[in-house]
Amino acid sequence: MEEIQSQSDNYRSSSSSASSPASRVPSSNFFYLRKPGSLRQPISFEDSPEWEDTDVEVRVEEGGDSINAATTPASPSLSKLNSGSLPSPPLPEGAAVARKIAGASVVWKDLTVTIKGKRRYSDKVVKSSNGYALPGTMTVIMGPAKSGKSTLLRAIAGRLPHSARMYGEVFVNGAKSEMPYGSYGFVERETTLIGSLTVREYLYYSALLQLPGFFCQRKNVVEDAIHAMSLSDYANKLIGGHCYMKGLPCGERRRVRIARELVMRPHVLFIDEPLYHLDSVSALLMMVTLKKLASTGCTLLFTINQSSTEVFGLFDRICLLSNGNTLFFGETLACLQHFSNAGFPCPIMQSPSDHFLRAINTDFDRIIAMCKSWQDDHGDFSSVNMDTAVAIRTLEATYQSSADAAAVETMILRLTEKEGPFLKSKGKASSATRVAVLTWRSLLIMSREWKYYWLRLILCMILTLCVGTVFSGLGHSLSSVVTRVAAIFVFVSFNSLLNIAGVPALMKEIKTYASEESNMHSGALVFLLGQLLSSIPFLFLISISSSLVFYFLVGLRDEFSLLMYFVLNFFMCLLVNEGLMLVVASIWKDVYWSILTLISVHVVMMLSAGYFRIRNALPGPVWTYPISYVAFHTYSIKACI
Repeated sequence: MEEIQSQSDNYRSSSSSASSPASRVPSSNFFYLRKPGSLRQPISFEDSPEWEDTDVEVRVEEGGDSINAATTPASPSLSKLNSGSLPSPPLPEGAAVARKIAGASVVWKDLTVTIKGKRRYSDKVVKSSNGYALPGTMTVIMGPAKSGKSTLLRAIAGRLPHSARMYGEVFVNGAKSEMPYGSYGFVERETTLIGSLTVREYLYYSALLQLPGFFCQRKNVVEDAIHAMSLSDYANKLIGGHCYMKGLPCGERRRVRIARELVMRPHVLFIDEPLYHLDSVSALLMMVTLKKLASTGCTLLFTINQSSTEVFGLFDRICLLSNGNTLFFGETLACLQHFSNAGFPCPIMQSPSDHFLRAINTDFDRIIAMCKSWQDDHGDFSSVNMDTAVAIRTLEATYQSSADAAAVETMILRLTEKEGPFLKSKGKASSATRVAVLTWRSLLIMSREWKYYWLRLILCMILTLCVGTVFSGLGHSLSSVVTRVAAIFVFVSFNSLLNIAGVPALMKEIKTYASEESNMHSGALVFLLGQLLSSIPFLFLISISSSLVFYFLVGLRDEFSLLMYFVLNFFMCLLVNEGLMLVVASIWKDVYWSILTLISVHVVMMLSAGYFRIRNALPGPVWTYPISYVAFHTYSIKACI
């Protein structure tokens, strides 16, 4: 304790110098929050706020869809902080009013998550975390990198990987049950978007994949999602990456990812790092948009690494993690008071989130080690002389014995003592509908993206011209038959190999499928069927254009029926090759290994196709079984000679 006290005194001395009256500036430029009775104007808080005893009383409405919280005296919190949602600015006349959403209370109690090591589940990523999220509020999980933020968020949402194991309880509206499909949305840190679609098209196809019902109803849902995320100005713009056109900025792309989940009108929305790769302006715009979304009644729970002062003022509650330990849970301003009580007050000129992470991020110890023997013009680096391990132990011990922790336990008890309305599944689109939607969407993407099939068409035509001119003018002698067989073999085999060039473009679709599959918007069979069906028109175009050029250059029999026979056989060969590409790429989900596997398979098929050795002379079942459609169609095409 002496070590802890000495470290706290050192840090307090450095903080007090920054907070001295001589260096103090008016706090009106420091932090933005609202006051009761002054709902429309953002205000600041004082450096030494007065604290009162308050308690949160929960009232479950009969026949309602949400839990309302009212404030009454009994646990520490700021008297000037209203934990309800921040009202949005007044809307202009004629503007659309946001649709109200029935939120849900989410409670996690004694939540522990372990990750499987080499032999057993040993590494605790999250340790006995307690907390809650209420309708109409924004609850943020904050902490340094690798502190367990995303793991805790996934554990609450029921999205942990198979290598993780969860202990503890999660309650939704007081009931210990999993959230059904459509009742919640989960936004990953990085979600692959389709750059060749506009924002409205992307959300519309996403709504078709997720929702049952009529098309007109889905259009209304899409427009509501666009309005909720303030994307009206970008609704008809391409997301990005199509024909070298500049796409949406990073902040707008992030809001499109969130809007994709809003088409289900979820009660609870989980977002992993909504400010990931955003600048300060985009981050503030994102948080204001999410605050407006929370004002409609939706329960928002997300992770964040660091935020500006303005963004921090928009949070309702904060869960502070470090190395899996909960150092604080409660209202945002109460966290400042908690740090002050523990001996680490926030300097007046420093952002609260910067101060929190400075105190609990163990990576700063390396900076301290570098600065011990290093001085600048102003003397020692007194601002970085705090041992973070001591700070973490002090903050954790202070929180465990504080009234804030007792208030959280009381609130959890009240939220779980009575079950509220159960969340119901909103239904899914049928498999046939999803196949049709994916087919049509892929057709639209492939027609706009030149890398999918247009580039392959050009490459196939160039190869066909090369093969056709090399084998042209063969005449009608007996030796010309053997030469034409070689020409057909080269034409079919090389075109099949050339189509492997479509694997990198196919990987984009697979990444999109992986994102949709994780949210149960699609399935493996649905994706494979949709992609294969959408490729048919383009493969037929490639087959008929290449076959017409090759057929007459090589001088095959001049009969329409044989020409169509040649075209259909070549088309079937390309279709089987496309299906093989889809299966292999879906299994590996990696460009390098997919191309390597496909080339190896094609080499084996070319070896046993019957050109180098007659099919009937191949030894045993080992070489006769892997005869693929390439071999079959090569023999079938020989009838055209």
